Amino acid sequence: MAAIARWCITHRLVAVLLWLLAFGGVAAAAGIAGAAYSNDYEVPGTESGRATALLQEGFHGRGGDSDTIVWHTDASSVRASGVQERMSAMLQDVGKLDGVAAVTSPYGNEGIGRISDDGHTAYATVTFDRQAEDLPVAQAEAVVATAKAAQADGVQVELGGSAIALTEASGAHWAEIVGVVVAALVLFLAFGSLAASLLPIATALVSVGAAYAGIVLLGHVMTVADFAPMLGMLIGLGVGIDYALFIVTRHRKGLKRGLPVGEAARNAVATTGRAVVFAGATVCIALLGMLILRLSFLNGVAIAACLTVVLTVAASVTLLPALLSFIGMRALSRRERRRLVEHGPQPELPTGFAARWSAFVERHPKLLGGVAAAVMLVLALPTFSLHLGTSDQGNGPSSSTTRQAYDLMHDGFGPGVNGPLTLVARLDGADDRLAMDKLPDALRDAKGIESVGAVTYNGSGDTALITAVPDSAPQSQTTSDLVDRLRKDVLPAATDGTSLEVHVGGLTASYDDFAEIIVGKLPLFVGVVIALGCLLLLVAFRSLGIPLKAAVMNVAAVASSFGIVVAIFQWGWGSELLGLGRAGPIEPFLPVIMVSVLFGLSMDYQVFLVSRMYEEWLETGDNRRAVRVGLAETSRVINSAAVIMISVFLAFVLSGDRVIAMFGIALAAAVALDAFVLRTLLVPALMHMLGGANWWLPKWLDRWLPRISIEPPECRDRAKIPGQRASEEGQLVP
Repeated sequence: MAAIARWCITHRLVAVLLWLLAFGGVAAAAGIAGAAYSNDYEVPGTESGRATALLQEGFHGRGGDSDTIVWHTDASSVRASGVQERMSAMLQDVGKLDGVAAVTSPYGNEGIGRISDDGHTAYATVTFDRQAEDLPVAQAEAVVATAKAAQADGVQVELGGSAIALTEASGAHWAEIVGVVVAALVLFLAFGSLAASLLPIATALVSVGAAYAGIVLLGHVMTVADFAPMLGMLIGLGVGIDYALFIVTRHRKGLKRGLPVGEAARNAVATTGRAVVFAGATVCIALLGMLILRLSFLNGVAIAACLTVVLTVAASVTLLPALLSFIGMRALSRRERRRLVEHGPQPELPTGFAARWSAFVERHPKLLGGVAAAVMLVLALPTFSLHLGTSDQGNGPSSSTTRQAYDLMHDGFGPGVNGPLTLVARLDGADDRLAMDKLPDALRDAKGIESVGAVTYNGSGDTALITAVPDSAPQSQTTSDLVDRLRKDVLPAATDGTSLEVHVGGLTASYDDFAEIIVGKLPLFVGVVIALGCLLLLVAFRSLGIPLKAAVMNVAAVASSFGIVVAIFQWGWGSELLGLGRAGPIEPFLPVIMVSVLFGLSMDYQVFLVSRMYEEWLETGDNRRAVRVGLAETSRVINSAAVIMISVFLAFVLSGDRVIAMFGIALAAAVALDAFVLRTLLVPALMHMLGGANWWLPKWLDRWLPRISIEPPECRDRAKIPGQRASEEGQLVP
């Protein structure tokens, strides 16, 4: 690390230019290539996966994306001559637009069933010539503008569907701007130097920008979800600014001790930079743990997020020292520089609230530990009611046209119309076709079915499909139960005595299958992530107690943050007030991604807190002093880092995307609880109660483990540890 820092400082202009050239090159390549994201939740081998495969093979993917135009009137009927003429003219205009392949009107023979029983609501289907992800936004906007122009005289017109959702403005850029501005303000308050406060921001922006462009390119070689770039940016800005903050803080301490600028920057990277690399490695290991699930949808998310973390770490230990050498002594505030000139270097002892709090925890570990544990337990309680399922446009903000179209369809045609089930079968002979023709009657008699469409055969007659509308909403447990009942009872009974095999697909079925696969693999995934994290901490701190406590703390942080997510998004506590839409289930993939990210981020603060305690323990052998000094010296920077990360994460609630908002709130809650409850309260309280047992390690295991160092003290060369010697940089080597 010291050699890397020395090169970057010596060749600071080259280091900065290399980063800027890399950023510009990747960004240019991404701009030329364009985005190629894919939200493919289908899992091969599941019922819904087989249904989708049959549809794509027999019906060639069913053409382009199908969206709806819904209109509603309270004053009269949608069949009134004035309303019908205006809506029919509008539909004709929509049919002439670029990208529109067909429009099915409720006023023609093909539109039977598209007018509600009370005559107040009707809808038309707009079929585009391509899928939503391949559709130019301008074409979808033209459809919205043309349809909305017919809204007048008490007739409400709304639009729904995947293509229409592309037109709804996102606040993503506002989220980025707000997060960065708040982070800059916190850094300025912490450092008192404009130059020092801007360096972490600049480092994070360059690395995250390069990662964002890299994720765009990644989408061309593997399946990458459309929210992966935003998730990567969310994580990258948070950890990137924090990692740079830790290194700049160490650099400033070196300057206050009288070190030259170059030496202070080199020492900061050689010491705290090592902790940054270790913390980044734990985050990447936790993220890459998603690969063991063998789900292509999550593989792309894992690699995209890991790429962002790798680049932020690389920028922190290469670009940042080069920038630190550029600003020189301006890393200190004017008052600090003046004090250094007048009084010379002075030791920086922990004082103020941090020192008083550390001493308070030392005096009352049992009481404070109990309070912290109770808080975490109460917040984790909602997690036990976690319900995984699909969130759709019915969960969007109430002001969006897609949400209003969803509600009009729900009110006019029943809750199931927004999530029909698709039954697909491959036919083999006349007996199968005869059984397929009889299947709609059997479905109409089944409990939970509102309506059943006619059988549709493909051109060759070897594949058929039926659309069935449930009498319950797509997100309802009743609909999930219906899917199970169709698969286990209704369809086997209806096809008994034939070779016909009918597969149930559709949104609810595919999300249920996806959730079932994830829940089944979740214990293995969590176990692997915990085991790898504990192994890293075991090697770093040579203690059994430290990694075991870290595992428990990480589980507590994950459970409590999920409790907050369940309360807001599933129970709906304040979700509409925050502009996050109606309450609904939690996305099936969220637990896996959140466990990965939260375990990685939780490890960060564990590493930075305990590494300082470990230094003091190696130097003095006094556990009480080690815990007190470690907490006093790191709590201020950890709290500052937490405020920055919380601000960045919460700012992404402004993105307008429900999934990203879930990530933002979950990560912000986890970091807040981790920094202000776990690491500065529960962890030191437990370490005081355990005493020297914190650092116990069997001798046979001590001999077997490799020896590495995270952030050794400058005085490590005076520590007498058998079998080790101290290098010039303070790093322990065999």
